[in-house]
Amino acid sequence: MLVDGSTFDDAGVFALGSGEALVQTVDFFPPIVDDPYDFGRVAAANSLSDVYAMGGRPLTALALLCAPEQTLPAEAIAAVLQGGLDTMRKAGVSVLGGHTVRDPELKFGYAVTGVARRRSLLRNSGAKPGDHVFLTKPLGTGILATALKQGRLEAPLTRRLTEHMATLNRAASEAAVAAGAHAATDVTGFGLLGHAAQMADASGVTLELRPSERWFLPRVLELAAAGVVPGGLARNREYYSPSIALGVIEGAKRAAAPGAIATRATSPPEPIAPALLDALYDPQTSGGLLVCVPERRAAAFVSALRRKKVACLDAGRVSRRGERSVVVASA
Repeated sequence: MLVDGSTFDDAGVFALGSGEALVQTVDFFPPIVDDPYDFGRVAAANSLSDVYAMGGRPLTALALLCAPEQTLPAEAIAAVLQGGLDTMRKAGVSVLGGHTVRDPELKFGYAVTGVARRRSLLRNSGAKPGDHVFLTKPLGTGILATALKQGRLEAPLTRRLTEHMATLNRAASEAAVAAGAHAATDVTGFGLLGHAAQMADASGVTLELRPSERWFLPRVLELAAAGVVPGGLARNREYYSPSIALGVIEGAKRAAAPGAIATRATSPPEPIAPALLDALYDPQTSGGLLVCVPERRAAAFVSALRRKKVACLDAGRVSRRGERSVVVASA
């Protein structure tokens, strides 16, 4: 067993021999969008993401479906399954079967099995001081999905949200492996700060993040300021805020050298907008990858993502372990 649950990593990994490893994960959840077909697409992309976050290639999947027998039309269930199947085919994954359960609430997802080369396995425990930190999808799906449930999201943004969550992390994963990334994780239910804290703790480092409005999907900060947020956001903040420091990163305004950035604030921090800080705790569905890349390979990673038309947000740096897991500061 190469990776288990002790570091809160994205998937379990088991050695197969000859430098190969088996990667296994499972994920399913209630609908986050209204259209059944789109729900199936999003659920499939989300389930595949944990394999991609480990630097793996998904091979097979088993569907997990919980559905109300009396209140949900058979056509809707078929559309959910078709959306998932089409996304799995797009990813080159064979759906071998699955399991269904009668349940008052619709839930759908997959157990996914993949493979990875041991030498290119991406753990959340490998971040090193001096690494550049990148985010490969903008944030805010939890807040926008809450607005959708409340009827406060216009049709064009609903379509953008859906396509955002249905987009695979395959290209980002391949670029991270090719760049020799030291660590990666996908940003999902614990929000960016929760997953960043997990990565920092598993690696024994501190992640220094400099958020900006560019990190977020349209209207996310506006809705967060208006209190349109999911319940999971407050739970994430309550659990992870003791691991988060707000301050000015010493040396943030000069060129970074590996391990040279201190985590202690040396001057009064510039205020971080409450809505922005809240949105960093927003639980994501099918979020992007948070990737730590060696400084010498950072430019190549950025170029690869741009060629693949994948978002590449410069999130910050990794430093030696400080008092907290994550420092959030204005650049």
